[in-house]
Amino acid sequence: MFANSLNVRPLFEETSPAREQCSLGALFDRSQLEHATAGQIVFFEGDRALHVFAIREGNLRICRQLHDGRRVITGFLTKSDIVGVSFKNRYLYSAEALDDVVFQRQTKMAFEKQLLARPDLRPVLLSQLCDEVAAAQDQMVLLSCKSAEERLCSFLLGRLRKSMAHGCQTNVINLPMTRLDIADYLGLTIETVSRTVTKLAGQGILSAGRRHEILVLKKSGLVERAGEDLAADDGLDTPGYYHH
Repeated sequence: MFANSLNVRPLFEETSPAREQCSLGALFDRSQLEHATAGQIVFFEGDRALHVFAIREGNLRICRQLHDGRRVITGFLTKSDIVGVSFKNRYLYSAEALDDVVFQRQTKMAFEKQLLARPDLRPVLLSQLCDEVAAAQDQMVLLSCKSAEERLCSFLLGRLRKSMAHGCQTNVINLPMTRLDIADYLGLTIETVSRTVTKLAGQGILSAGRRHEILVLKKSGLVERAGEDLAADDGLDTPGYYHH
């Protein structure tokens, strides 16, 4: 994920081998697999930006530190995301494992060298940069203009869409982060997040099942309460299922 993002979007999808070869993820295929356990820091804000990372399994929390010591969560990354691409000499955020994470790394120099040797990937890189700008704008709108319910629904909808983009045809949203993490990311209190989840469950929009999962019962209702245009959404309500 690129350095100045306030939101996160996947940099490549897990698709066919031919499609994979046209993705930035293919640049890491020969790199050694590494592991990080929950709570482990992959890199710190302010560290020299020497490496770029591709997440193969697990989830990361992206944070920035304010001058008064407060931590601000600016995003969550998951399988197939790329993190650490920086056009500066130092990382602008910290990356912390939410659970067991498997990743690969390239030196920044090697990553840039491979990009130069793969002109077919330059449009991919440009496209992802444009996505980062759009993501930052989305996050600014979310924090400055949306209500608590709209913020939470936008967040859940984004997680659902990302899961579907990876080929997961289910209405179960995986939430590896805590509700406190979600509250911090959305600029809310944990009490507000919990009340909003309860309210949406009472309206038949979703069901809070296991600790780190939410089942979407009515996607159209989630889209509407996120303040988005239902007609513009590319997905329809589909039967959801929930594994216990």
